[in-house]
Amino acid sequence: MSIKLIGAVLVIAASGGFGITIAASHRREVKYLRQLLAILDYMECELQYRLTPLPQLCKQSALEASGLLKTALQAFSTELENQVSPDVSSCMTAAVSHSPELPTHTKSCLLCLGQSLGKFDLQGQLKGLEYARQFCREKLEMLENNKEVRLRSYQTLCLCAGAALAILLI
Repeated sequence: MSIKLIGAVLVIAASGGFGITIAASHRREVKYLRQLLAILDYMECELQYRLTPLPQLCKQSALEASGLLKTALQAFSTELENQVSPDVSSCMTAAVSHSPELPTHTKSCLLCLGQSLGKFDLQGQLKGLEYARQFCREKLEMLENNKEVRLRSYQTLCLCAGAALAILLI
């Protein structure tokens, strides 16, 4: 009897931990999107007032970032400096592939940024940054819409699924 009880507790704890992990990854993604919005604002100011070259701009933006976003921006700067790929978009794709742990929505925002940088004159790049910022805001708004209720639901659902599985196994 005690082995079944220990197994049931482990199943419930594992499934509850899975729910907590889902909630933590969601919160981490929101954090990275907010950080990316701040970096986009920084990039816009640098382009508008200093006309900073793109590789140097990315390197300076990486200093403003932290975590996986910093790694991705440093890789992007390195790709641009080495000119391995012919265009900025493929450099961003390669840089994003260097950090596979980056959350999905953050990756898509970075790829959107890569498509708009380096192709146009200053006004076109500023419009591209605004487009990337708007895209990032939409993703952030989608994630924050009823965030706390949804995250509690994920956690509760995983705990209940673990309890149901434990009952079935006992």
